[in-house]
Amino acid sequence: MAYKASLIEAKWQKIWDEEEYFEPKDDFTLAKKYILSMFPYPSGRIHMGHVRNYTIGDALARYYRKIGFNVLHPIGFDSFGMPAENAAIKHKIHPKTWTYENIAYMKKELFSLGFSFSKRKILATSDPFYTKFEQELFIKMFEKGLIYTKEAKVNWCEQDQTVLANEQVEDGKCWRCGHEVVQKKMPGYYVKITAYTEELLKDLDKLKDKWPNQVLTMQENWIGKSEGLEFCLNLDEESKQKACADSLEVFTTRADTIYGISYIALAPEHPIIQNLLIKAYLNEDVSDRIKAMQNQSPRERQSALKEGYFLGIYAIHPLSKEKIPLWVANFVLADYGSGAVMAVPAHDERDFDFAQKYNLAIKQVIQTQKPLPYTQKSGKLINSEEFNELDCNEARLKIISKLEAQNIGKKVVNFKIRDWGVSRQRYWGAPIPMVKCQNCGIVPQKLENLPIVLPQDVQITGEGNPLDKHPTWKICICPKCGQQAQKESDTLDTFFESSWYFARFASDEKTWEEKVLDKKSVSYWMNVDQYVGGIEHAILHLLYARFFQKVLRDLGYLTQDEPFNRLLTQGMVLKDGAKMSKSKGNVVDPDEIIKKYGADTARLFILFAAPPAKELEWNDDALEGAYRFIAKLYDRAQKIRKDKLLELKQENLNKEEKYARLKVYEALKKSFEVYEQSFAFNTLIAACMEALNALASCNNEALEQEAFYIILNILEPIIPHVCFELSKELFDCKNFVKLNLKEEVFIKDNLSLVVSINGKKRAEFEVLSTASKEEIMMLAKENVSKWLEGKTIIKEIYVEAKLVNLVVK
Repeated sequence: MAYKASLIEAKWQKIWDEEEYFEPKDDFTLAKKYILSMFPYPSGRIHMGHVRNYTIGDALARYYRKIGFNVLHPIGFDSFGMPAENAAIKHKIHPKTWTYENIAYMKKELFSLGFSFSKRKILATSDPFYTKFEQELFIKMFEKGLIYTKEAKVNWCEQDQTVLANEQVEDGKCWRCGHEVVQKKMPGYYVKITAYTEELLKDLDKLKDKWPNQVLTMQENWIGKSEGLEFCLNLDEESKQKACADSLEVFTTRADTIYGISYIALAPEHPIIQNLLIKAYLNEDVSDRIKAMQNQSPRERQSALKEGYFLGIYAIHPLSKEKIPLWVANFVLADYGSGAVMAVPAHDERDFDFAQKYNLAIKQVIQTQKPLPYTQKSGKLINSEEFNELDCNEARLKIISKLEAQNIGKKVVNFKIRDWGVSRQRYWGAPIPMVKCQNCGIVPQKLENLPIVLPQDVQITGEGNPLDKHPTWKICICPKCGQQAQKESDTLDTFFESSWYFARFASDEKTWEEKVLDKKSVSYWMNVDQYVGGIEHAILHLLYARFFQKVLRDLGYLTQDEPFNRLLTQGMVLKDGAKMSKSKGNVVDPDEIIKKYGADTARLFILFAAPPAKELEWNDDALEGAYRFIAKLYDRAQKIRKDKLLELKQENLNKEEKYARLKVYEALKKSFEVYEQSFAFNTLIAACMEALNALASCNNEALEQEAFYIILNILEPIIPHVCFELSKELFDCKNFVKLNLKEEVFIKDNLSLVVSINGKKRAEFEVLSTASKEEIMMLAKENVSKWLEGKTIIKEIYVEAKLVNLVVK
């Protein structure tokens, strides 16, 4: 029979579905594994990045299910967000209709690949009962002081009348309409992620050797803890009048370089600069340029060329009493430290470049023979008054102590991380469950009023928030005073939805309409044992998920500190050296691959072409090769005896048969390490190919039976359809099992030993593995006899099964 992928795959997908083969068991006494891949946005079709992500996760889920674990392997959809509104505008279709039609199509695509997802656990974050309990969590976080309102600068598109995320600003313009984006102060809701800063940083230690080092470093840098000195500089008398201020606060991590200050750099939003602008002390050109800086997002400023302007005012150095010029600089952020930076060009690369650009003084205060800027935190101080000759670290502590004694400075800890703004002025999102009342201010909705759902009768035009324009939806009763009030029309950032979905999956789905989380189920299933997703989510999603886990713990819903025990970040799928995209015309459609070659071929190729963490370059020839391997496996299986299992004894095998059996068991041994530790599926597939090739020269029915039983077991998580088909056909097996190694297979008949004299290799010989040490030493000497003539052996060293070394003189 020829290999017909479509028939085999349809058959087994139907069987698995009917038997609910992939559903987790309710028996919480069993050992469990929770395998989760980051859920997709329902964009309409799956792409090869999805195929790679979910094939990796599915291989692990199938492996652990096979060896006896109770496995939770769910799938869902991150279904709120801007693309649905864009589709509504473009195709004149309701965002909800577009979203759920896409979900239905993508579910069909995902299951056509044989992914072993639980069908009972499927959720979409736009489902009313997901929204209901997300809104309940929001209210509980608000009551706990973890959510608050404030006015802050946001990216604002005047054309579309909406706030934009940083990712939606392209070259200073709105990604949708191309209109200039400005920074506008607006009220919004903020999540107090900074309340958990120290714990988020400290708990990264629990994830070492379990998460990629790159991700841990990115999170650590994003949190950005820095210990340093905050101190006060007085302005000179003339500057006080202009700036309407007597002094300013400055933060530095390098107190040891304080005598090297040559200028102070202020953020464009600093109050001193605002005063200078209001009083028109700056010329028109400089004022316009500063306002342009203020309209740039922090991300744009960080990537822009360093730019600044002298403000015409001076501060007094707290120790040397020198006059220091004040500059505005686009690289200083208003919300980091005090929005003012002491610039030491001799010992900081950024300050050095800025000083060179504007011809500012460069004062060296650390001794070095290396060219400036010298940025290492070591060396002795110079040009620093009584602190000269002190080492940097000692000087840093003594300078801080002196400023603290004079009551003009103090040791402080700063963080780069900022509270999370979650307000979005759009329709297709979870409504923020708050009420604006003229009498009571902002108050939370009553829990019995949840979920607050979106009205269906809206016009999506792309201009402003449709909820604000709806004639009746906003009208409500204040839950506190009973007077007429207004619902909050902002919706939640979609990161809010994706920050707790893993716990929802772990909750008993029968309780999804009743409570946030079912604590019994969550206690059993959490944490996620293996999380799989793209490196692009290394910071925000993973940081927010870690934060939410800690909040859920403190609200009493679960007990663990971290959500994901292990993390695998898979590389992108490329074609012609670039990420696949419609605009580049290099997209490969998974549906077409399934139609032509079958799901197993797509799965085999995606795991064989590159290690999971590396980028994968698309290769049509390799795809064909994957298909040929499966067809060869299927064809070879047809020749195996099926009527009864034959007995196989190691001692009855010839040399070629022992070698082939060894290759099969080496593949089995590798499978344990690959599925449980390294995830190097490409090496495991290669080992199975090598074993199959070794069997080709054998003609032993019992050996082929055993080999195929093992190889099908190894490959089932990777190419499940064909493995189930052949296992049923050859062995009448409906389930795969945990296999054990047979040590006798690894015992070699002969050993190959190296003989060296005084550490230099002189010969190599074979000896029976049963030979005694005395026999081995005698044969070793015989093989190097010509190098022993006229020499005296003073020491004989035997490293078992490896080498003999003779020390002679």
